Amino acid sequence: MIYLLAGFLFFVGIVLLVRWAAYAPAGDVLSLVYKLGGVFFLILAAFFLFRRQWVVAMPLALFAWSLLRKKSYLAGADKESGRGSTVRTAALEMTLDHDTGIIIGQVLAGSFEGRELDSLTEAELNSLWQEVGGDKESRDLLEAYLDGRHPDWRERFNIDPTAREGSTTDSGPMTKEEAYQVLGLAAGASDVEVVEAHRRLMKRLHPDHGGSTFLASKINAAKSVLLGKHD
Repeated sequence: MIYLLAGFLFFVGIVLLVRWAAYAPAGDVLSLVYKLGGVFFLILAAFFLFRRQWVVAMPLALFAWSLLRKKSYLAGADKESGRGSTVRTAALEMTLDHDTGIIIGQVLAGSFEGRELDSLTEAELNSLWQEVGGDKESRDLLEAYLDGRHPDWRERFNIDPTAREGSTTDSGPMTKEEAYQVLGLAAGASDVEVVEAHRRLMKRLHPDHGGSTFLASKINAAKSVLLGKHD
C-alpha cells in the first residue's frame, strides 16, 4: 500500500511539473533541470562514498556541485554588467545582453507594474499586449520580446488583424541619453565606438537574421542621433 501511494504521488508530481514547464520561462525550466541533475548526482556520489568507492564518488560529487551552482544562460541579461542595450518606452523597459543575446524586460506602468516579463504567464502577457495597445512603441517593444519567447504568439493570442488600429502614441525624438543606452555605451563615447556598437548589434538584431524590426530601427536611430550631434 505504501509503495502504491508513493507511486501515485510521484506520478502526480511529474504531471504538475510538466504542466509548470509548459508555461514557465525557458530559463527557469533549464535552471530546475540543473538543480535536479545536481541532486541526483549528489545522491549517487553519496551512494558510492558509502561503499568506499572514492574514485567514482569524488568526480560525481564535483559534477553534482557544478550543476547545483550552474546558472542557465537563458536566465536573463545582466543589467549591471555594462554589456547591455536598454530601450525604454512609457510602459516597458527592455535590456539586451550583448554577450548572450538574451532580452529581458520589466513593466513600468499599468496592471503589471514592477513585474519582470519573464515572470508573466502567457495569459498575463496577452493581457499586457492588449493593455499597451494605445502605445505603439510599447506594443512594438513587447512584440519584439514575444517573438523571442513565443514565436507563434500571434496564433496563440488569436490576434485580430485590426487590433493595431488606434496605436498612435509615440515618445517623440530620441535623446542622446537614450541613444547611448540603446547602443550600450557610456556618455561621451567616440564615433568609432558608436559605429562599432551599431555594427555589433545589427549583426544580432537585423530582421534579415531573424531579429526585431523595431529594435533594429531603434539601433539605427541611436547611431544617427549620436553621429549627427556628437560633440
